[in-house]
Amino acid sequence: MKLLVCISKTPDTTAKISFINDNTTFNTEGVQYIMNPYDEWYALVKALEIKEKAGGTVTLIHVGPKNNETIIRKGLAIGADDAIRIDKDPVDSLDVATQIANAVQDENYDIIFTGKETIEFNNSEVGSMLSELLQLPFVSYATKMDVQDNLARLTRDAGGHEEQVEVTLPILVSASKGLAEQRIPNMRGIMMAKSKALKVVEPVSVESRSEIIAFETPELRSSCTLVDPENMDELVRLLHEEAKVI
Repeated sequence: MKLLVCISKTPDTTAKISFINDNTTFNTEGVQYIMNPYDEWYALVKALEIKEKAGGTVTLIHVGPKNNETIIRKGLAIGADDAIRIDKDPVDSLDVATQIANAVQDENYDIIFTGKETIEFNNSEVGSMLSELLQLPFVSYATKMDVQDNLARLTRDAGGHEEQVEVTLPILVSASKGLAEQRIPNMRGIMMAKSKALKVVEPVSVESRSEIIAFETPELRSSCTLVDPENMDELVRLLHEEAKVI
């Protein structure tokens, strides 16, 4: 089984978010980065589980500059066999998908995994774009997956209910919570990762079709008003006069 896992870099969930240059640029000052959790915890680990059951290889692919290799090496430490880094700081989702498609179009992977989304943008775009560029069937938001020979049986989150599908390989899958359980790299894995192959690929030219006008932080949450459970008249008044929902 030949498996590919697309990984991305995201700010740590505890990072303080701010913007510069008239709110058009994310301020990276003092920000610590991690591998996107949906890529690491679910996509990568599920690929490793399939490899352990059926044999084969797991390759990581990432679009980003050299200083992102720390994140790639973590994926190798968790258990991936090798990695590809496309040497470009991507502009948008289409750029990422196009770079990956160009790099792997002749590699004949059985399954390509992405996380369902990156935790800073929540766009869920790269998986669907990549499947179109590679002309592969796409199953999004997968929460369960079983592979037998050339057939994959998946359960996916379909917005309030579950949907079960069967797809013949090759396929592209976006991994959601529940698809696998997080693994932490051990010392042996960390040491082995240092010698695993990391191939650097030059990017192709991609015409950007989007432009960032400005970023905005969400409004702060208002304070919580507690109401005595015996005082339903006050609750009704607040919902009617202040919340204006009734």
